[in-house]
Amino acid sequence: MTGLEGAATLASGPLAETAVQRSEERMSVSTSPIRTEQIDRANATSLTPVVFVHGLWLLPSSWDRWAAVFEEAGYTVVTPGWPDDPETVEEAKAHPEVFAHKTVGQVADHFAEVIGRLKKKPAVIGHSFGGLLTQILAGRGLSAASVAIDPAPFRGVLPLPFSALKSASAVIANPLNHGRAVPLTYEQFRFAFANAVSEDEAKELYETFAVPASGAPLFQAATANLNPWTEAKVDTKNPDRGPLLIISGEKDHTVPWAIANASYKRQKRNQAVTEIIEIPNRGHALTIDSGWREVADTALTFIRRFVQ
Repeated sequence: MTGLEGAATLASGPLAETAVQRSEERMSVSTSPIRTEQIDRANATSLTPVVFVHGLWLLPSSWDRWAAVFEEAGYTVVTPGWPDDPETVEEAKAHPEVFAHKTVGQVADHFAEVIGRLKKKPAVIGHSFGGLLTQILAGRGLSAASVAIDPAPFRGVLPLPFSALKSASAVIANPLNHGRAVPLTYEQFRFAFANAVSEDEAKELYETFAVPASGAPLFQAATANLNPWTEAKVDTKNPDRGPLLIISGEKDHTVPWAIANASYKRQKRNQAVTEIIEIPNRGHALTIDSGWREVADTALTFIRRFVQ
């Protein structure tokens, strides 16, 4: 059985999502003291919050440099993380089990709860599965403006380039990974994230940022077009979605242009502004590698156009 066949089996077998299962499995999750402090600080000012949403194999700390840029630009920043995220890479590697079983729906609801605690509607910026979550939140009318960077696909996005399938195979090649926390080997990280940087930088990024990740979202994305009850879906038509920018890295193996552009084509049907930008010579690590500032400035320029 191939990884994709295994994923398809999960879509129709005992692990298939149903509305009842989703209702039972979702839980209200608390926010870490650091994030609670960020929310309180945001609510104590008149500044617009910017909520950052990381993807698989990263932690909220991957946004630290971005947070400084946006704070300097006059925004207040919140980096909530996914439910149960450890504070450090060291903690994450010591306790990988905390990442298991996190689904797209559960994490989206978690971020919606965080946004619900803010007095002012935020801008939302997300990377990879964080980019998918950003679009889900925007589709719920929770974002004043959104930037989805190399976003994971949602139901209705059909292209499946070989490089994307190879990147996902680290998880979906084994159906048992659906309920596990799965780390990437360096070789897997090099292909999926760090193919557009030098070997030395790739190793540094792996040691500095890479942590285990929940396997469930990869299966959800892989089977989204087979499963009418999938959580990996976006309301692209909501008139309250707000302006949206999709950023694509030219050399991204995990979310190639074909996927990013297909997401854009579905999103541009919305009455709000929808744009897409391809950044040359950048891979999936474009938010954390040595060229991160170019991507951050691109996102900031877009947010500034619509949110003060």
